[in-house]
Amino acid sequence: MGTAYEYFAKRLVLARWLAKLPRVRRLIIAGLPEKYGSSLDFLLIAQEMGVAEVVVVDERPPALDKIRKSVAAAQAVGELTPLQPHYVLAADMARLVELSGIFDLCLGSEVLQRLDRVRRQQYVERLVQLAPALGLFAPNADDPAHTNLSGLSGLRLTELQDLVKPTGMPARTGYVDMPPFPPGLNRSAEQRSRATTGRLEALAMRMLHQYARLERHFPLGWRRGHAHIVYALINSAQFRGE
Repeated sequence: MGTAYEYFAKRLVLARWLAKLPRVRRLIIAGLPEKYGSSLDFLLIAQEMGVAEVVVVDERPPALDKIRKSVAAAQAVGELTPLQPHYVLAADMARLVELSGIFDLCLGSEVLQRLDRVRRQQYVERLVQLAPALGLFAPNADDPAHTNLSGLSGLRLTELQDLVKPTGMPARTGYVDMPPFPPGLNRSAEQRSRATTGRLEALAMRMLHQYARLERHFPLGWRRGHAHIVYALINSAQFRGE
């Protein structure tokens, strides 16, 4: 449930920003999550936008194997069928020397926190070279209830803003993913199966969707301490559209 809510909340944050960008033909998913999910929400966005080329890059073979299997499973039931992602194994996520050319958009989630301070800056600077628009998400270090339970490191929003400043590119930053249930809430396989068909489950998900739309109206101090994720939406001046 937590991953589903996260995906929806992130998509809400991205929607208005993406709508103001030029057409996206080439997308790079710059690193896969350290622990939770496989960034299938980004692939859904790629499908909805009609992206012609999707490149997924990560330095961990198991992470790439996981997303390959997840995409294959989705396509077996008729989802994500227009996409044929290209998977790239990187030697160094900070440098990404395996990639060349210009992409229209770069998205990355749960990557920055697993790089040290120097390599984080190198990573952001490299992405700026590869794409004029970047959407980056990381665990929120000001929500210890989430980071302690998840076992992930995190970034404060001010740290993320400091990473963005040297690029000289306009950016919108903030907090997202504040579900109305405690961190670590898990459901059994049977419960997840029922979620795909049960009317009550469908109603519950619709209510969660409405709740997610309210996140940006919550008081800033509350968001700082309860959001699971901090984000930065970065784009070059000609694509500002904010």
